[in-house]
Amino acid sequence: MGNYLDAVFRESPHRRFNPLSNEWVLVSPHRTQRPWQGAVEAMPQAQRPKYDPSCYLCPGNQRANGALNPQYHSTFVFENDFAALKKDVPCSHLDVNNKGLLVAETESGICRVMCFSPRHDLTLATMAAQDIEPVIREWTAQTRELSSTHGIRHVQIFENRGEMMGASNPHPHCQIWATATVPQAPAREFFAQQNYREKNGACLLCDYVEIEREQKARVVCENDGFISVVPFWAVWPFEILVCSRRHFGSFTEFQAGEVAQLSALLKRITSTYDCVFDVPFPYSMGFHQHPFDGESHPEWHFHAHFYPPLLRSATVRKFMVGFEMLGTPQRDITPELAAEKLRSIAK
Repeated sequence: MGNYLDAVFRESPHRRFNPLSNEWVLVSPHRTQRPWQGAVEAMPQAQRPKYDPSCYLCPGNQRANGALNPQYHSTFVFENDFAALKKDVPCSHLDVNNKGLLVAETESGICRVMCFSPRHDLTLATMAAQDIEPVIREWTAQTRELSSTHGIRHVQIFENRGEMMGASNPHPHCQIWATATVPQAPAREFFAQQNYREKNGACLLCDYVEIEREQKARVVCENDGFISVVPFWAVWPFEILVCSRRHFGSFTEFQAGEVAQLSALLKRITSTYDCVFDVPFPYSMGFHQHPFDGESHPEWHFHAHFYPPLLRSATVRKFMVGFEMLGTPQRDITPELAAEKLRSIAK
């Protein structure tokens, strides 16, 4: 953007296009000073113990189904006791009156829970970078196993951190859902990346990362393997997009050194988040990998999304309501200002 456009977009309402989802976001930078008299969230609880006898994820403890956790010392993975999906579901399709209006079909899949550490009091932000490396190696192992399972076409690894984002247990953990179909968000990204490659003969995210590295305004931090930016089209106030610097499509394609590089970047992002308002920062985070359908996917670029809800302080969050539910997502603070704040405190 030239200087004139920079000034216009810093001060005036405008729309920004998300090429990964083919959607728009409304940016209203002039509203950042509006008063707030809405909901105020409770502060996160104080320091947790290293071991909690009432926690169903701590080593040796009993889960709700009666199973006992092993005395694990690193990562621990188990089948979700209350899984949203089942492995063996009869194949059935419904289309009432064949109108395409009342349509349903069965969906099979596998849901797992993965603990990052036996310690109840840790998070990715407080773990040492080298202790995050086993987490990434386990994500790789789970991806390799689940993607080779008959009927599985997508492996979604995600973490909900904090009560504000629906986490039912503060023990450091994530979930892994493997599904028979590609879910909506990665499916939209698949078609966007595929169309961009067909039109431009290049990778959408490779080209995007190149522009971001040239402009620098939205880059938060990077290393030789990965880069994190507040995306140009960010919806959430301090949203972050993580992209691999090298073009590849899934955890199963990591090369030597990239596990340590991603570990270092995740540590830096999450610890930076915790410094924004001096509290454990809530977020939903997930990795998007190419479909596992037996086909090659040169269009797909490995990446992750961080969606944190905090807006003005540790107790004021952004709500997706009203115009955002019925019209278009909207944000006040610009992605450039959000990136500047994150970059200024990145360690």
